[in-house]
Amino acid sequence: MTAYGLLVSPSHNRVYAQAAAGLVKAELAVFSERALGGRVRDIQETAIGGVPYVTFSADGLAEQDVRLLSNLSSLYALFQIVEDDLLRPVALRPLDLFGSDLLTIQKYAGKTNEYFTKLLLNVTAMAAESPMDLVTGRPRVLDPLCGRGTTLNQAMMYGLDAAGIDIDGKDFDAYAAFIKTWLKNNRVKHQAEVANIRREKAVLGRRLHVTLGASKERYKGGETMEITVVNADSLDAGKFFRPGSFDLIVTDAPYGVQHGSRPKGGQPGRKGKGNLSRSPVELLTAAVPEWVRLLRPGGAIGISWNTFVGRREELADVLASNGLDVQDSDAYRGFRHRVDQAITRDLITARKP
Repeated sequence: MTAYGLLVSPSHNRVYAQAAAGLVKAELAVFSERALGGRVRDIQETAIGGVPYVTFSADGLAEQDVRLLSNLSSLYALFQIVEDDLLRPVALRPLDLFGSDLLTIQKYAGKTNEYFTKLLLNVTAMAAESPMDLVTGRPRVLDPLCGRGTTLNQAMMYGLDAAGIDIDGKDFDAYAAFIKTWLKNNRVKHQAEVANIRREKAVLGRRLHVTLGASKERYKGGETMEITVVNADSLDAGKFFRPGSFDLIVTDAPYGVQHGSRPKGGQPGRKGKGNLSRSPVELLTAAVPEWVRLLRPGGAIGISWNTFVGRREELADVLASNGLDVQDSDAYRGFRHRVDQAITRDLITARKP
């Protein structure tokens, strides 16, 4: 058995920094259970030279295994621990194709922490039938409540095709402006256009479609990725995307604090008059059947939410009633953490048989 020490990335968010070590321990446990055959053990927090590390032991980590571990959400550096607590650096090989400003430069109220967004995408990928596809394949990602695109940017960072849908026109415009400006400023070869979506002369919504390459050479050679965002109701997702066209569905549900999940007396997920419900459960009850149709067999869905406005058992029932296998091992129950006084966040994942 070889001992390892993981140095956690410093976070600008003080509250998230306090939770980061516990979250990466849970993430590492999921990686071990789903993709590494249980070979990662003894996961704990340990002080080395007065500095806190997440330590673990593992036997026979192959190059591909290290590639996977290189993408742990809060990983700053990885070391092999040798005698007398000497640390030998392990060369990392993350999937990242672009600079970190793609994830960090946007600042706005209600933005999901980018470390947590990465964690949610990672853990959802681990719930899929083929978890190592995260590093050996190219899973296609959908965020059906994408807001200003944090999930889409993380997927783009990994080199994945991604799509999003959101009903808020201001968020749609803000993301379109951001991504076009970012691609231009970073001299990334791309094409981007916004157009109305029409059916039988009626306008159903707007679509942003971006085609880009990680390098000029890849772009010219046709090795591109696509980002698509639709400004429309998530309950109508099936009007814009084909059934079975996504491997991963990843979303951060409304927290019921700054915004609610639906108008009272109205249809969940749609704009309307009246007070807003604080529970995401009603939104998900209406939306998950539509989302599941877009998921390929063997694909996975991951949802984070505020536990103050929805119980885990309620969300599990919604997912199970739509034919999904909820992932409920001890490893998947280690992600609950405080965001602020009104929000304690957790996540839940499920696989489509």
